[in-house]
Amino acid sequence: MKTVDDTLVEASVESPRKGRKNNPEKTRDGILQAAVAEFVAQGLSGARVDAIAERTQTSKRMIYYYFNSKERLYSEVLEKLYGDIRHTESSLELDVLPPLAAIQRLVEFTFDHHDRNVDFVRIVCIENIHNGENVKQSPSIRALSQHILQALDETLRRGEKEGVFREGVQAVDLHMLISSFCFYRVSNRHTFSEIFQIELEDPQIKARHRAMVSDSVLRYLAP
Repeated sequence: MKTVDDTLVEASVESPRKGRKNNPEKTRDGILQAAVAEFVAQGLSGARVDAIAERTQTSKRMIYYYFNSKERLYSEVLEKLYGDIRHTESSLELDVLPPLAAIQRLVEFTFDHHDRNVDFVRIVCIENIHNGENVKQSPSIRALSQHILQALDETLRRGEKEGVFREGVQAVDLHMLISSFCFYRVSNRHTFSEIFQIELEDPQIKARHRAMVSDSVLRYLAP
């Protein structure tokens, strides 16, 4: 619900676009989307609030009203991008699939998500440059990430009981194994492609890699 303060602030700022209706939620989301692009392009240190304001045709004052600071805006970008993947993972319904099919679905989803969401990969790389300081300050990212570990652990334990998975595999280790290949081929695509003269965007190569990582994970889990 729009507050009186929202109305006063929006009215006091130079109108970003003549005739645009006030919509705080839409404005906030638009700022977040623009911030993703700016942080991906410039990193946390190089990103400018002025540039984000220009991308959204709004004002620095409006951005600070919603997010207080550039650092807080960056933290919310992290929470948004991690939230997107975690919320989608929760819709995979791994618990209703046989263990082998559930793991294959998760592997293929992770591969496709990273391939289609380069911004997510870039932001994670940027955050690691900053030693994960902003992730450390976000309980929501940690909480959301526990859900996929729980679903993965339940799948592994079901697979053990059915005799289709080896015993003792830890969910966090398997999650890292899956993520490592899917993440690396996106984060290092330019250097890897140039050094080894391989076109990672080629549909046939992409399909081959997708099948390879899925097969590798399932072979690892075999009893």
